[in-house]
Amino acid sequence: MSFRAEARAWLEENCPPSMRAPMQDDEYPGGGRRARYRNPDTKLWLDRMAERGWTAPRWPVAYGGGGLSKPDHDVLQEELRRINARPPLVGMGLSMIGPALLEFGSDEQRAEHLPKIARGDIWWCQGYSEPGSGSDLAGLRTRAEEDGDDYIINGSKIWTSGADRADWIFCLVRTDPNAPKHQGITFLLFDMASPGVSVKPILLISGASPFCEVFFDDVRVPKKNVVSEPGQGWTVAKRLLQYERTSIGGGMGGGGGGMTLAAAAKRCAGETDGRIADDSVRAQVLEHSMNERVFGLTVRRNGEELQSGKAPTFLSSFFKYYGTEQNKRRNELLMSIMGTQALGWSGHGFEPAELDAPRQWLRSRANSIEGGTSEVQLNIIAKRILGLPD
Repeated sequence: MSFRAEARAWLEENCPPSMRAPMQDDEYPGGGRRARYRNPDTKLWLDRMAERGWTAPRWPVAYGGGGLSKPDHDVLQEELRRINARPPLVGMGLSMIGPALLEFGSDEQRAEHLPKIARGDIWWCQGYSEPGSGSDLAGLRTRAEEDGDDYIINGSKIWTSGADRADWIFCLVRTDPNAPKHQGITFLLFDMASPGVSVKPILLISGASPFCEVFFDDVRVPKKNVVSEPGQGWTVAKRLLQYERTSIGGGMGGGGGGMTLAAAAKRCAGETDGRIADDSVRAQVLEHSMNERVFGLTVRRNGEELQSGKAPTFLSSFFKYYGTEQNKRRNELLMSIMGTQALGWSGHGFEPAELDAPRQWLRSRANSIEGGTSEVQLNIIAKRILGLPD
C-alpha cells in the first residue's frame, strides 16, 4: 500500500467528524497540564495523532515525531487538507522551542522536552519582551546569577502570550552584565510552577487577556537547563525569532474566525445570483481574496522548503510583515462592509459573529507589534534581503 493510501485510510477512520469543521475559539488544541477540552473530540484527535507521531510529522521518532520524509510529509498535509482536518495541536512548543531544541538543544534536553511537546503534555510561553525595552530585545535586564549548580533569576517579562496557562517558559536572561549588549545573554528553560514565578494577565482593549506580565523573584533554575552555552543566548534567540515570524506570517493571511468577508458582503451589501450585489464591495473582497491566495501559496512553498531540513531565513521577516498587514486589512474591510452592525459590543440586536468583529479588529492592531514590530521587520528586509546600507 502506498503511503498516500495508508494515510488516507487512517485519517478517514481516526479523524472525528467535528474535527473536520472550522475551529471554535474555545476548542483551541494547545494542550498542557491544565488543559480542559470542551469538545472531547479535540483531545481524542490530539491523542490519536500524537500516538501516530503526526503532531510533529518530521521530527525523529525517538522524540515523539513521525520520522516522515519530505515527500511523505507533503502527502500527509495534502490528505489533511482534503478532509479539512483541524490541526491536532498548536502552540509555541511545536512552532518555536521544539525546532530550536532540535537545532541547539543537548541530547538530554531533546529527550526530556520534545516527546512532551509532541504529545501536547506541556504548554510553553516565551520570556523575551521586558518593561521599558520595547523592541530593543537585547536591552533586557532580567538577570541570572550563579549559585552552585543553579542560576538565581530576578526580573520581569511583559506581553508574554499565554503565560497564565503555560507550564514551562523559554526565557532570555542576562548572565554577564559587563559583556557587550548582545553578548552575556543566556537562553534558559524552566517550569512556571517554580517558586518565585508569578503571573498577572493584562486586560486589552479587545476585552481579552491573552498577554501577561511575569515576575521572577529569586527563581532557582538548574544550569543544565541552559540551551547552547551560557552567554550565547542571542544566537538561539535570533533563530527562534525566525521560527516565530514564519509562524505568525503564515498564520495571519487567512484571517481569524467569525464571519467571512464574502458572507458579510452578501449579507450587508446584497446578493444577486450568488454574487455580491455591490460592484465596489465585490471588487474589494476579490482583491483581498486574490492577495490572500497568492500569499498563502508563497508561505506554503517556503514551508515545504523548510521541511527539507532548511532553517528559516530572513524571509521570515517578509512573511511576518506582509501577513500581519494582510490580516489588518481583512479586519478593516470586514468592519467597513458590516457598517453599523460591526459597532456592537454587547447586548441585544447583534449576532455572535457581529460582536466578534470589533474585538478581532482591535486585536489585529497588535499584529504589527508582536513578534517584532513592522518597523523592525522592514529594517531587516532592507538590510538582510535587499542589502541596503545602514
